[in-house]
Amino acid sequence: MSTQNRPLSPHLQVYRPQWTSALSIFHRGTGIVLALGTLLLVYWLAAAAAGPEAFAGAQSFVGSPIGVILLFGWSAALFYHLCNGIRHLVWDAGYGFELSVAYRSALAVLIATAVLTVLAWIVGIALL
Repeated sequence: MSTQNRPLSPHLQVYRPQWTSALSIFHRGTGIVLALGTLLLVYWLAAAAAGPEAFAGAQSFVGSPIGVILLFGWSAALFYHLCNGIRHLVWDAGYGFELSVAYRSALAVLIATAVLTVLAWIVGIALL
């Protein structure tokens, strides 16, 4: 059979991205971001255990503009993953599958992510 006559997956030609699929992909992506961000946490903790000089170096990186951006992204990924995970638990219980409800819960996840991330940073900065 030649490659010209081979059938193609129909979803590749007719698939239209939707909120639910986009948020599902984003959920997986934030899981990866959380795993990578945990490496930064491990580095920070290992530096704290290694002594004052190592910890000062880790603190200077985490406090740098790139470190703050990484921490902000990690916290946003954490809150998104948490909120969307709760949404998935509701689905596992058999609720929220209607399209209108699924779209409203997607919007709620995005809003809750933004609010929780900003609140966490406001509280964190206020405690410094």
